[in-house]
Amino acid sequence: MTGLELPDLPVRAVLDHLVATLADRRTAVLVAPPGTGKTTLVPLALARNNSGRVLVAEPRRLAARAAAARMATLLGEQVGETVGYSVRGDRRVGRRTRIEVVTSGLLVRRLQDDPELAGVDVVVLDECHERHLDADLLLALLLDARAGLRPDLRVLATSATVAAEQLSALLSTDDAAPVVRVEARTFPVVTTYVAPLPRERIDAQVARATRTALAETAGDILVFLPGAAEIRRVAALLNDRDDVDIVALHGRLSAASQDTALRPGPRRRVVLATAVAESSLTVPGVRAVVDSGLARVPRIDRARGLSGLATVRVSAAVADQRAGRAGREAPGGVWRCWPEHEHATLPAYPEPEIRTADLTRTALELACWGTADGQGLSWWDPPPAGGLTAGRNVLRALGAVNADGAVTERGRRMARIGLHPRLARALLDGAAEVGARTAAEVVAVLDDDTLISGVDLTAGLRRLRREQPARWRREAERLARTVDGPEGADDPAYVVALAYPERLARRRAPGSASYLMAGGTAVTLPPGSGTGEPEWLAVGIATRDPGRSEGYIRLAAVADESLARRAASDLLTTVDEVDWVDGDVVARRIERLGAITLSEKALRDPDPSVLATAVRRGLTSSGLGLLSWSAEATALRQRLDFLHRTLGDPWPAVDDEALLAAAETWLGPELAGARRRADLERIDTGQALRRVLPWPDAARMDELAPERVPVPSGSRPRIDYSADRPVLAIKVQEIFGWTDAPRLADGRVPIVLHLLSPAQRPVAVTADLASFWRTGWPRVRADLRGRYPKHAWPEDPTTVPAHRGTARNAGRG
Repeated sequence: MTGLELPDLPVRAVLDHLVATLADRRTAVLVAPPGTGKTTLVPLALARNNSGRVLVAEPRRLAARAAAARMATLLGEQVGETVGYSVRGDRRVGRRTRIEVVTSGLLVRRLQDDPELAGVDVVVLDECHERHLDADLLLALLLDARAGLRPDLRVLATSATVAAEQLSALLSTDDAAPVVRVEARTFPVVTTYVAPLPRERIDAQVARATRTALAETAGDILVFLPGAAEIRRVAALLNDRDDVDIVALHGRLSAASQDTALRPGPRRRVVLATAVAESSLTVPGVRAVVDSGLARVPRIDRARGLSGLATVRVSAAVADQRAGRAGREAPGGVWRCWPEHEHATLPAYPEPEIRTADLTRTALELACWGTADGQGLSWWDPPPAGGLTAGRNVLRALGAVNADGAVTERGRRMARIGLHPRLARALLDGAAEVGARTAAEVVAVLDDDTLISGVDLTAGLRRLRREQPARWRREAERLARTVDGPEGADDPAYVVALAYPERLARRRAPGSASYLMAGGTAVTLPPGSGTGEPEWLAVGIATRDPGRSEGYIRLAAVADESLARRAASDLLTTVDEVDWVDGDVVARRIERLGAITLSEKALRDPDPSVLATAVRRGLTSSGLGLLSWSAEATALRQRLDFLHRTLGDPWPAVDDEALLAAAETWLGPELAGARRRADLERIDTGQALRRVLPWPDAARMDELAPERVPVPSGSRPRIDYSADRPVLAIKVQEIFGWTDAPRLADGRVPIVLHLLSPAQRPVAVTADLASFWRTGWPRVRADLRGRYPKHAWPEDPTTVPAHRGTARNAGRG
């Protein structure tokens, strides 16, 4: 058809080669840098040589619309004639449309409804290297459909930077899919690294680099920032420049605003863009790029029940692709906002979303496809098993899949809505309570958090209803048409709670800004939120900074306990708990909403066996200090410990860990009757401890480790077994006549003698008494005989009778 006759282009030979390759092999990989026409010229060439429709899958709505507009311009037509597009909530195609540009997620839905893709000859998967979750899923489903239903379907994967060989092998049926490489004419780009100043925020650093780029180059400046918030802040820092136009470009802008950024302006421009400007579309007039080095990517924190976007460093491949934007039309420059030495530490490629993102929606699409776990599909990177399991658990709770993982009719309806399953559930069930219109309005906000700037969802919704921004109005109208429901109470919090029941949150203390969510995560309400100090909140969006245990609330609506009970009835539990709390047994009946305690009251007649279990748990957690240890019990334990350390078996270990592990053995009868801490304190631990004595060996205990030992004076002092080696503290006059210290444990261990003065003060420590009498005693005798003249201090203590008290009948030295 004449509308597809393109002028003779420098790449015509490459296009012809690509078309012929795809016709022959049916799959191919095209690797071409930005600006070579792979997004626009290739589909036109394919449509010219095929009778059926060409579908072009783009990862982003903005890219889909821009690609369609560019191709229509090349043909001298309006979008919707030969070239059209379909994105969520917006479709421009006609009867004559031969090329349709769609988002990857929308093509997944279309493939679910029509796995044969009737009337389609070629599918072009554009910008595969970006590794978006929907694009990876689309590739896997498309290859499966092609293998089973449409072997004639041609599939072309295109990319600017990609592991071409891996993708080629994935697309292959028998032999690897051919790889066609295009080398584009590019202009030189001078790279400058802009290190941050001390304590300089990234917004100020980017603004500083942008001013330098404006001063040192001509033409427009394309600035890459991670998100819309950073775009607003940098725009504010540059608003004193009245000689340039500051233009924003991100996926949440209206179509008109996006089109403005993609057209040349009357004056020099600074285009502040997110990652949408990296590929798939061209921003005309750019001669310089300022790269923040950051991107925002989806992340899921499964442990805390939080999901959202995380700011990460870009990969080296992305940094190179961004820099290439400056050299498409003329020589240019790139200012990178990081030190040059850090560039080598960047990851080589972006991390695939499938490894880190919430997989609930992917799990639903797989269930609709008939393979709950994705087995049997050809994946670039297979979805992590843990992520899929978590997604299926959510789907079961929403009623989207049954216990076997098979999709339900409700699940298919949720999938057709085209939202995250949580939001689809809020729309379906919320419409029945608050009406289709209110449910749709709230869900549209939850799906696009840039529509409301503050935390208070209710106040933001009032403002949206008053101002009626086109993007929100169109999406709310689209969603409202998909559900039925009577007009009900205007209750935004209820809709939020239906989407995220585990994010219902209750204030932790009066006057506190900290809330506990039903999922168990603590979150903080920021100052000036506008919600007041409510007892309950339905949290729509909460995020957590790295290294912090608590998250913070970004979007919420005031709720109450009644709403929480209605919206999250599946999380309500009532249990009788008997546990050890603060040093004693507490028996109570507790009603909870997830992790939130709603009420509790004391139990009058708890099960005795449950009480006993709680006491055992308390003893295990608090330790043996809960028991009363008399001096006799402590001494017995120390003697047993000495024998275990010295002789080993059959003498048992009696350290805390061993006794707690064997509590049922030596404390069994007492524990069976214990109901509270006071019962434990009354236990005779000495009597109980005798149950661990090894019989018949226990009969020799007083021989091996006697409690007391007779000395020459006639006394029977107690042996101290608390130290590593047993100690006998005795006045030196009471052991006159001993030539050696007694030994324990069948002679293995000598007693350590702590020799005392008449005033009970230590004068010497020895385990070798014979050596002490020879070498130590003369010094002790010389020091003390004058101080204690009434006591005996013989020159040779082995020849003098031992005695207690003063010398009297003992010979003086």
